[in-house]
Amino acid sequence: MDLVPVELFYEEYGQGFPVILLHGFPLNRTIWMPVVERLKGVARVITPDLRGHGKSPVTDGDYSMRLMAEDVHALMTRLDISKAILVGHSMAGYVSLAFARAYPGHLAGLAMIASQAEADSPERRQGRYIAAEEVGRKGVRSLVKGMLPRLTSRQDLAAELADIMMKTPKKGVIGALRGMAERPNALEWLSEIQVPTVVIAGEKDAIIPIERARTMTQMLVRSWLVEIQDAAHMPMLEAPQEVADALKQLLEMAEA
Repeated sequence: MDLVPVELFYEEYGQGFPVILLHGFPLNRTIWMPVVERLKGVARVITPDLRGHGKSPVTDGDYSMRLMAEDVHALMTRLDISKAILVGHSMAGYVSLAFARAYPGHLAGLAMIASQAEADSPERRQGRYIAAEEVGRKGVRSLVKGMLPRLTSRQDLAAELADIMMKTPKKGVIGALRGMAERPNALEWLSEIQVPTVVIAGEKDAIIPIERARTMTQMLVRSWLVEIQDAAHMPMLEAPQEVADALKQLLEMAEA
């Protein structure tokens, strides 16, 4: 596997211990702004766009989670960061787990938000390949239509999310779908992660059942679970204060 990193576009706020906020699929860094506002007073907050998303480079082929983790590591090297807290939302949770496995010495803390450690079931994997083909034929709109109602039940957030998703390049959407389909099961080695980890899950998440978050928390060595009653798959937008509070707690543990 050829792991050639790209130079990710990123924004940076505040000073202190580095916290890297990684967005889910098919979104971009802007979903983090309500959390950034609450965190930038206590940390150096970095919000990249992942490969094929937002303003970052779009490349051909499948975007494996390991490849995207390589991009994050290259960004840390560029910013002279030896250790950081990684916060991964949904797909970026898979990227963060790939990073934890490849670069355990560069990880100071981990937050898994609306994410899971399991690989896709055969049906889910097949569904991603079908979705990728459809996006290739019909464009990103075909995916947005089906996915949007499952991201959040909040009507006030729907237009903003649809706008972000529609701006994601077709090639980026396809690369990420195919990469997620092939990701390995991380449950087998979760216990190797030694850093403090917070698992944040919305009780109304229609994409990843909350049971997955509970399972993951049990298998991680130094972890705790934050269940947010009124959130679905987008807790950083639906309950930014609760997410920021959990990340501040993680920051204290990582710095200690």
